[in-house]
Order: sequence, then structure tokens, then C-alpha cells
Amino acid sequence: MNHPFFKLDSRLVKLGKQAVEEARTAFAGIEEMQEYNQQKMLAAFIHNGVSESHFVGSTGYGYDDRGRETLDAVFAMAMGAEDALVRHNFVCGTHALTVALFGVLRPGDVMLSVTGKPYDTLQAVIGLTGDKNGSLLDFGIQYKEVALTPEGKPDLPAIREAVKQGVKMVYIQRSRGYSLRPSLRVEEIETIARAAKEVDPHCIVMVDNCYGEFVQEEEPVSRGADLMAGSLIKNPGGGIAPTGGYIAGRHDLVQSCAYRLTTPGLGKEVGCTLQANRELFMGAFHAPHVTGEALKTAVFASALFSLLGYDVTPRFDEPRADIIQAVMLRDEKSLVAFCQGMQKGAPVDSFVVPEPWDMPGYDSQVIMAAGAFTLGASIELSADAPLREPYAAWMQGGLNFHSGKVGVLLGAQSMIDSGVLAL
Repeated sequence: MNHPFFKLDSRLVKLGKQAVEEARTAFAGIEEMQEYNQQKMLAAFIHNGVSESHFVGSTGYGYDDRGRETLDAVFAMAMGAEDALVRHNFVCGTHALTVALFGVLRPGDVMLSVTGKPYDTLQAVIGLTGDKNGSLLDFGIQYKEVALTPEGKPDLPAIREAVKQGVKMVYIQRSRGYSLRPSLRVEEIETIARAAKEVDPHCIVMVDNCYGEFVQEEEPVSRGADLMAGSLIKNPGGGIAPTGGYIAGRHDLVQSCAYRLTTPGLGKEVGCTLQANRELFMGAFHAPHVTGEALKTAVFASALFSLLGYDVTPRFDEPRADIIQAVMLRDEKSLVAFCQGMQKGAPVDSFVVPEPWDMPGYDSQVIMAAGAFTLGASIELSADAPLREPYAAWMQGGLNFHSGKVGVLLGAQSMIDSGVLAL
């Protein structure tokens, strides 16, 4: 063993050092992006005059809450959007996406997903799974989809043809979710938006931006998308926001979403912030840097497990569109061992042994390693996967690279200890 604090095989430690060396160029690119986005966020804070008074919470109706209004303006500027709706009472990313969908879609409208079937939890919102009660389908909103190409890329001819048939919304899931297709960079999202709007300039292009914020220098709404939404316990909360979500984009669409979140006529004018403002502001400020740390952790994991002989996506030297790293671990035992090892590297609940379980919204058992300060915060180092082919672990997060690297190494060490990985 060759580590001052953790029991790691000396050969694994050596491979870890080799992985870091191979990733040096990728790390340098991430750090350049970190600096750009951090300065962009700082400029948004300065331009909007953030002060101590904005951290004071409101109660009741929340009338004239200066902090709430300024936080919206900071997010809008940092995201390159006309407007934003940032609230602690979005209970998760799926909730923010649901508010956005119901905010702009009406009975008889057609929602067209152009990245295949959306993430598992959104399928019940649409009405593809579950009892359909309260779903889009229950409200008479139709759903269609265009599959990705065999290479996992958007099928632009098929998208154009589908839009010709009449759609209200073109829906894009930026991240891969529990699939192995590539996540979408903003340049690809811009290409989809252009193709759709060439057919129908009035169609709304909406992006599920979860896991993608601050991974590039621009966001989808500054490159052709009309609306996007995400969770504050992922990238844009910086590991500090304790809950919440956001919607950003065109002013009129954000207003419609605010009417759905509260009531028509009131919209963004109400909604007390209690004592959440300080953490949401601080989380937003730290978000660009923390996202970069998560990216470096993902790149390290990709390089290490490539050296260990596993297939990974993306490769350590590939451009990235989100913070997710998939590692194909080949069988259930390896997958469980990896997740249990990563749990041992968590600052919170490191003593817990994750086991597969039935998780709401998923069609198979899921195992999840997540020892986080905020429950379920996937900007903190975590790994999870449904127990089904291809037995891949989807890992993400890492508040800082140095601890994230240890978590990845402990995942590999657990596989060694379980007898599923031989060096």
C-alpha cells in the first residue's frame, strides 16, 4: 500500500499518477474554461450590484423581495438569457422541467423529443409511464419523438420532417442520462435549433440542461434555444445550494413558466425566499469553479479506467458537454463493487454500504453511491446505475478534484478487493 491516508494498492496508485499525466492537456483546457466562466459570473454579480441586503429572506407573499429579483437577473446574465426564474421551491430538476413544459404547452400541442426517449423520471411527466394522472398526455398534449442516429447524433433530416407535421416544442435532452450516446455540446444544440426553425420559426426549442451548465463558455439559450431548465443541486448550485432549480430563456416564455409555478397574473412577483438567498447566491458564484473540478474528476476517472482496460465514454481527451462519465464495468458484481468503493471516499456517510434498490421513476433496481452534504446532490461526487445491461456506472460530480480523485481510486480498489479486477 502506498498512500498516506487510504489503503490503496501501490500499483493502483502508480496507475493513478499515470492517468493524471495523460490528462494534463485536458485539465489545462478545463482550467481555461473555469477561468472564463468564473469571470463571467463575477461580472454578473458586479453588474447587478449584489449586496448584503440581497441575502435577507422574506416571508409570506414575498412581495418586493430584492434578493429574489436580483438572483434572477444574475442567472440570466451568466446564462446568456433574457430572463430567469430561480427558486428554492423547485424540488428537483424534473420539477423545473415539468413547470417549463406545462408553462408553455397547451392542450392539442405537440411536444417533439429529438434526442430519443427522455430521462426515466420525465417519462411519467409526459405520460409514457406510470398511471398518466396529471401528465402532459392527461391534459391532451401529444408526444412524438425522433430517434438519434446509430452514432448517437441528432437526425437532422428526420427532425425537419417531423417539424413539418406541426409541433409546438422541439425538446432536447443535453445529457446522456442512463445511455451511452454522446452528450450534446452547445454547437450541436444550435444546429438542431436552426434546422427546426428553418421549417417553423415559431416552434419553441427547449433544452433539459441538467449536468451541462458551465461545462462550456456558452449555454444553449445563447446559441439558438428558447428555453432551458435545470437543478440547483447539480452544476449551477455549486455544491452550496441546498435545493432548488431554475428556468432561463426568452422573457415571455419564462413569464409563462412563472405563471405555472405560482398563479397567472402574479408570476414572479410573489414567492418568499425564507432564508435561502445567501446559499443560492453563494452557490451560483462558486458554480463555474466547482463544475470545472467535477470535470477534472471525470477526466481522471476516464483516463484511469482506460488504463485498467475498461471501455469509457467520453474518453479522457474528448470534448465534453456535461459532467457525466460512464464506465462500462461489464457485470453486476463489478458495478456494485465500484459504487461501494466510491462511497468509502465520500466525506459524508462513508461507512454506508450501498445496495441496489427499487427507486421511484425507474424500471429496474438502481445502485447509488452518494455521500453528500446535500441529499442527492450530483454535483458532489456520486455514481449510480440501473442494474441492467451494459452494467455501466454513470459517475458525476466532485466538489474538488483532489478528493474526487481519491473517490475514484477507492472505487477501483474495491473492485480489486472483491476479486473482479486484477492488476
